Order: sequence, then C-alpha cells, then structure tokens
Amino acid sequence: MSTELRRLRNYIGGEFRDAADGRTTEVVNPATGEAYATAPLSGAADVDAAMAAAAEAFPGWRDTTPAERQRALLKVADAFEERAEELIAAEVENTGKPTGLTRTEEIPPMVDQIRFFAGAARMLEGKGAGEYMEGLTSFVRREPVGVCAQVAPWNYPMMMAVWKFAPAIAAGNTVVLKPSDTTPASTVLIAEILGSILPKGVFNVVCGDRETGRLMVEHPTPAMASITGSVRAGMAVAESASKDLKRVHLELGGKAPVVVFGDVDVAKAVAGISEAGYFNAGQDCTAATRVLVHESVHDEFVQALAKAASDIKTGMPDDEDVLYGPLNNPNQLKQVESFIERLPAHARVEAGGKRVGDKGYFYAPTVVSGLKQDDEIIQKEVFGPVITVQSFTDEDQAVAYANGVEYALASSVWTKDHARAMRMSKKLDFGCVWINTHIPLVAEMPHGGFKKSGYGKDLSAYGFDDYTRIKHVMTSLED
Repeated sequence: MSTELRRLRNYIGGEFRDAADGRTTEVVNPATGEAYATAPLSGAADVDAAMAAAAEAFPGWRDTTPAERQRALLKVADAFEERAEELIAAEVENTGKPTGLTRTEEIPPMVDQIRFFAGAARMLEGKGAGEYMEGLTSFVRREPVGVCAQVAPWNYPMMMAVWKFAPAIAAGNTVVLKPSDTTPASTVLIAEILGSILPKGVFNVVCGDRETGRLMVEHPTPAMASITGSVRAGMAVAESASKDLKRVHLELGGKAPVVVFGDVDVAKAVAGISEAGYFNAGQDCTAATRVLVHESVHDEFVQALAKAASDIKTGMPDDEDVLYGPLNNPNQLKQVESFIERLPAHARVEAGGKRVGDKGYFYAPTVVSGLKQDDEIIQKEVFGPVITVQSFTDEDQAVAYANGVEYALASSVWTKDHARAMRMSKKLDFGCVWINTHIPLVAEMPHGGFKKSGYGKDLSAYGFDDYTRIKHVMTSLED
C-alpha cells in the first residue's frame, strides 16, 4: 500500500508556491532510504520570481532601523523555541540525526545565534567622524549590500540556514536561500516561521538542485552569493560570480588536524577526539578526523581509539544510545565506502570499515592507522565517520603534516605544555585552533578558513560585517 508523499513548496514573496513548470524531486529519509516528500525542482522562472520579490522588499527593509530589525529577529528566535519540536521533527526526517541530540545540540545554539545577530544589528562599527582634511568632515556609513543569494548544505541544513539568513537580515539585506535538494524540509518550515514575522519578500526559499543554485548565483539581481559546500562547488560559484563581480562568501571543505603530544592523558584525549570525530557521522567540515599522534603514545592511542570506536553506536533517530545517524544520501555512503576500498596496502583498519545494516545509509565508526602523508585519505575530505591516525616525531614534523593539505578550516592541539600550545596556535595555518578540545563553536567568535576552505566568516561580528558595505561620506564645513 503506497503512502502519499508530503508536498513541500517554495516560499516567494510571502507565498508558498510550486515550481512554475510543476517539476518536483523526491526527498528521501536517509535513516530508512524511503521517500517521504516531494520538493520543487525550481528553474529560471522560479529564481526570477524570488529575486524580484527580494529586490522589491529590499528598499523597505534596508530603511528599517537597527532596533526594528533586532525586534523582528528576537521574535524569530522566540518562535524557534516555541516551535522547536516541529523543527526537530523536520530536521530528523531530513537527515536521520538522533532526535535527542538534535534537541540539545542544535536548537539552543540556533536560537542563541539568531539573538546574537539581533544584537549585532545595533552595533555597527566604523571610524569616527573627523576632519582628516582641513575644512572637510569625513565619516563612514555601513550599509547592507542588497539581495543575497544563499546556498545551504545538507549536513546541518537547519543550523546553516540560520548562519546564512540571520546576519544578512540583521544587516538590512533581503535573502533568497536554497537548501540542499536532499534536505529541504526544515528550511521550508523556517520559511513559514519567518514569513509570519518579516515583511513579505525579505526571506525567500527556492528548492532545487545544483542547476537551481547555478541560476541563483548567475542571476544579475544579487549583490552577494554565499555558499557552504564542497571546494568544487565553491570554485564554481567564485568563477560564476566573477563575471559580474558579485561579492562572494565561501565556507567550504575541511581536513582538520588533531595534534596529540606525548604528555596528554590518552584516555581523556581519546574520549574528546572520538566524539568530535564521529558526531553527525563525521559530516562536518571541522570534524576531528585526521589525528597526528606523537610516536611515544601512538600505539596506546590507536588501541584506545579503536576501543572507543567499537563502543560508539550508530542507528535510528529515536534510539537514545546512538551518537550519530546515517550518512545523508547514497552517494555519500558510496564515497565513504570507496575511500576504505582504495586504502593502500600499508594502511590498517583498526575498527569499523563497513556499512551497518541494509536499510538506510549507516556506516560504522572507523579507525585507520599506518598512513602516510601523501595517502589519498589523508589529503582528501572523506566527510564520514572515519578517523585516520598518523605518527610524528617532533613539533616541526607535526606542523608540517598538519599544514600539508589544501584545506585550512579548523585544527586542534592536545598537550599540557602551555608554551607548546601557544607555539602551535601560531604555526597552524587554520581559521580556528582549539586547545585540548575540538569542535565547540560560540556565536561571538568567527568561523571560517583559509586556502581551499574558502573565505569570509560565519558567526561573530566579523560574520555580520561580511553582509555590509562601507561608504565614505565627506562634507564641506563651508557655507
């Protein structure tokens, strides 16, 4: 007996709409492998309509006061709290994540981040007015950039939507946001929530695939394109945006080094690193999945990490004992499997290395040791529950191994030596360096990387600034 699929729709100019040509794509729950909804497969007409709605709404939203925008976003944060269970249900269906962890690890930070940017709206910064030339006064205006085209990923569809819209709207911009084609459900619900609070056209959602995203970035209306995704996608966006000199904000891949020195408490380090590596099935650009361990504790560490991996469970969302759920889609499962299948002969699978069950896209917590710096699995992002371990001999080699990849988003250092930790925080070429911890983020601090991890910052006042432009105004003091 077939079950009717739920119909998700675009949100454009304050109205829910199907794609103009009626095309749809099925949305699959990765925990079951079964379709539960359809979503619009939006084309040029839908993108045109969303951009027109955002452009029409921009002058009015731009001219609101920071206090008005703050009040609106505070209402949004309150609404997220009030409708938390609906958001959780949508996100769990989107992703297969554990329900309890989604409730405790995603809703509170999201609400806090919205409230942070609500406050940031009233903290515009610039140089003070002054007479930098005789008879003339100069001052700086900080203004919104305009319409923002934003593309969110499938690993944290709900939270990444917040990271996109909150600073943009706080700064006075209007938004056209596209969720991943595999995870649109929570974003459509967010549109319903924001639509009840914000003026029509300020926030718009267009569902679709890569082609939809390309149409958004290439559209002449947006002044800025923001994407969280793969390096390949980011490079395509940067190239496309260069044709009309759009501003670009990119948060791309990661291959975070986790540098463990010989003076650590191995058990304590393994507990923190394993959780930071396997959380969300390792589908996190900052995940602690590339561990570098001093040779003096390497064997002990590998043994303890393999034991920790064997104790970690993956499973269905309502199982309270699981740390993580499935990989997001069959392509991602195939990618993780292929990395393990292509391991060189000198590599050793210490734990896991296999699919779990035959329903959904689950993969076991995996540990791989015996690796060399130029191995594929060291150099490329797996984006799955796989932790690699390498050995190093001294601090210089640790730095060389850590920095010896094309990504530069996040890193961590584990040591009791304060001076060493400070040296490493300087030498590590990554946008974030954690010391004796890995993966916590706070709204007040910036998140973003260097090299092929992209540019621009999420979170913090720096993230807010990215959605503004600077204008110099000079006036004569003479009559």
